[in-house]
Amino acid sequence: MARLVRKEAFECDPDFCPRCGSILPLPGESDVVSCVLCDFKKDASEFEDIEVHSRKVFNIAKEKTSNSKDSEEPLGPMADRKCSNCGHEGMTYTTRQTRSADEGQTVFFSCPQCKIQETEYS
Repeated sequence: MARLVRKEAFECDPDFCPRCGSILPLPGESDVVSCVLCDFKKDASEFEDIEVHSRKVFNIAKEKTSNSKDSEEPLGPMADRKCSNCGHEGMTYTTRQTRSADEGQTVFFSCPQCKIQETEYS
């Protein structure tokens, strides 16, 4: 009688089950690594020469783009507001909902001249 060879559903890294695609558990004391979702089993010796490297990176610093003070084009809509720092007439603004929905929005003003920022809670 000929042996039936089962073709797996996935061609993948050895860390994943080729039948259902789930992540295989790390080899332990047993000689077999078993998938937790299906009946797939793999000999633990297949993992002997595999090196695992990982790293976590938090808060990747982004490069700040410098805006030239000579730039005539403001970033954002303009408001008729005088800068409290340099006296420049006109400030750009953005709005955000920083508190609960039944309270007013917060307006962030920025002076295109001296780049100071002011906050107004509505």
